[in-house]
Amino acid sequence: MKDFDVKPFEKKVWLSSPTMHGEEIQYVTEAYETNWMSTVGANINEVEKKVAEKVGCKYAVALSAGTAALHLATRLAGERLYGAHKPNEGSLQGHKVFCSDMTFDATVNPVAYEGGEAVFIDTECDTWNMDPVALEKAFEIYPEVRLIVIAHLYGTPGKIDEIRSIAKKHNALIVEDAAESFGATYKGKQTGIFGDYNAISFNGNNIVLTEANLIQRGQGAELRHGCNEIAA
Repeated sequence: MKDFDVKPFEKKVWLSSPTMHGEEIQYVTEAYETNWMSTVGANINEVEKKVAEKVGCKYAVALSAGTAALHLATRLAGERLYGAHKPNEGSLQGHKVFCSDMTFDATVNPVAYEGGEAVFIDTECDTWNMDPVALEKAFEIYPEVRLIVIAHLYGTPGKIDEIRSIAKKHNALIVEDAAESFGATYKGKQTGIFGDYNAISFNGNNIVLTEANLIQRGQGAELRHGCNEIAA
């Protein structure tokens, strides 16, 4: 192994520090004064509409957190792959799922929630995301796997074309975690649309901060079913 001369940064590098620009308090006040303090309201409707337009999908649905969006996406993928699950069991019960190994734990936790077993795929050096070569190798070892959960780390899209090609070859679905990459593009298209199910997040350390998080049906679903939805 090579020896690297790694020196500490002179100043701390924050993951992403929230910034406010003046209008935020106006919308918070508006929601308060109009009594839209629950899980619905004009502001949420507008976020869903604007995100769908930005990403390029038909629908966006707001959930309570990016984790909830990923959980719903994973659950739906499991039911689509393996059918309705038994009571008190998850939709991935007894099934392995290929997952990014360098990401926030919310990417992977829904696999456990649904009774699945995460198999971590190594990261490549170019984008710090899932390595297509390692993914192909994983299918050689576990050819029965039918679900891939990928994340775009720190706003940098992974090698989407290669990963989608491998998924298609092995008849696998993709859950795309675009929590950190809202606004990033891959070959001219917004991330959050390349999987069969996709999620973005507005957590405080992500690109845009709000109280809504989205799940969506992506380009893969559009190609297969003529449907393109997003939820967050």
